[in-house]
Amino acid sequence: MPSVLPEESFSGRELELLHEVSASIQAFSDLNDLLRHIMRQIKNAFGIEGASIALHDPEKEEFYFIRTVEELNGRDSDEEAPMRFPDDYGVGGWVFRENSTVIIPDVANDERFANTLNLQQSFQTRSMICIPLNTSKARIGVFYALNKTEGIFTDHEARLLEVLAGPIAVSIENARLYGALKQHADQLASENVRLKAEVQNRFNLQGVIGSCPAMEKVFNLVEKVIDNTTSVLIQGDTGTGKEMIARVIHYSGPLRDKPFVAENCGALSENLLESELFGHVKGAFTGAVSDKKGLFEMADGGTVFLDEIADMPPAMQIKLLRVLQEGQVRPVGGSSIIQVNFRLIASSNRDLHQEVVKGRFRDDLFYRIQVFPIILPPLKDRREDIPLLATHFLDKCARKFKMPVGRMKPTAMEMLSRFDWPGNIRELENEIERAVCLAGQDQEIGIDCLSEKITAIAADEPLETLKDATLQQTVARLEKKMIIDALRKSGGNRSQAARTLGLTRQGLLNKIGRYEIDL
Repeated sequence: MPSVLPEESFSGRELELLHEVSASIQAFSDLNDLLRHIMRQIKNAFGIEGASIALHDPEKEEFYFIRTVEELNGRDSDEEAPMRFPDDYGVGGWVFRENSTVIIPDVANDERFANTLNLQQSFQTRSMICIPLNTSKARIGVFYALNKTEGIFTDHEARLLEVLAGPIAVSIENARLYGALKQHADQLASENVRLKAEVQNRFNLQGVIGSCPAMEKVFNLVEKVIDNTTSVLIQGDTGTGKEMIARVIHYSGPLRDKPFVAENCGALSENLLESELFGHVKGAFTGAVSDKKGLFEMADGGTVFLDEIADMPPAMQIKLLRVLQEGQVRPVGGSSIIQVNFRLIASSNRDLHQEVVKGRFRDDLFYRIQVFPIILPPLKDRREDIPLLATHFLDKCARKFKMPVGRMKPTAMEMLSRFDWPGNIRELENEIERAVCLAGQDQEIGIDCLSEKITAIAADEPLETLKDATLQQTVARLEKKMIIDALRKSGGNRSQAARTLGLTRQGLLNKIGRYEIDL
């Protein structure tokens, strides 16, 4: 132990506190929650007004506070940027250098105390115990117990705090090691995504499949906005290909050689989203073991794609608006301003104008990002594109599974075209991959390989009279549907289907040939 305080026994209440601290290390998975809980226990047990931890940054030769618990005004000071000070400064600097606990009954009479380190203007330090935080490998910082509410700090209390400092230091060190590993893994993953995204020839207008009038309108809009860097808002249902269109715009335009970075605004909590977009400085929060660039800074000169921007929290909407207006970002916990210049492409699966009307999205931000709106149609409104898309996904599956390209039988393709596809293109792709797996080496994909939701809807679909159709055309359509249903229910057994329909087997074969039915 660094202290020369004498060994002594602890009371039952003090032993309970030691047990509570040790048990908390196992009970809390988040270090912020763990420290908040432990330090509140210490505050109540010792009768003090505040408790703080300052960690050491050897690279910058500084201390930075990571946690200050509910001081006089009942507010955690970690909501603000972390305070930093030189590692040879004040009581903390002395304790860290000497590796020794100090008790100061009156800081006004101690030359080591620096009153500039009061963490809040409303909080004035009068007395303290300051203890070094040590692990088996290193000294990582100091712990402060501040302002005894009744009486004075004792050697016994200092000894108890030294014992408590051990598990606290180990918990912090473990969290820092975990944070470093996780951040390294995240950086590798981000770099991998960025490098893959820079393979430009995968994203061009020819890579977006469609020939219906609705998609031709989309193509015309994309071609008009490609050659400039104006902001674009892409709206459409989930699975309609909004990110693909965003990549087409980027990789076909003047920023093609610059970064393209994407973030889903609904996939992260507000704090994590802020860190991802703006970056953070070392010590900004627990686990921030080094400075990290935000996506806005990483995309400088290129394109930022914010997916599902309607899910962005209100506070983040304000911060995004400020970035778009001023072209400046400030990392979480930092004080310096970074100039950025990027093109914004946003997307939403909800009508953003209606979100503004309902008060869930800021109108000033809406008008800022919807300079050039593009609306993608759902797949049910472009059924003529379904055969093109299905064929494309068959080719994709063949490459993925290293097998010959399959062929969709006409009846199966017809059923695909009838289905409404609430999950749009993404759902169709998954359905094709499932059908290919079921078909195996059989390159002919029939209705028996389709999901029941598709065959059931197609089978139960009411027969509507064709507009301006003759009686003969209507009867032929009904006859074809009855034959298809009978074949599907019999599992393709033509003899059984013929008996069900009251036909001879040859008679059924003739009708199958006439209607070009291929199951």
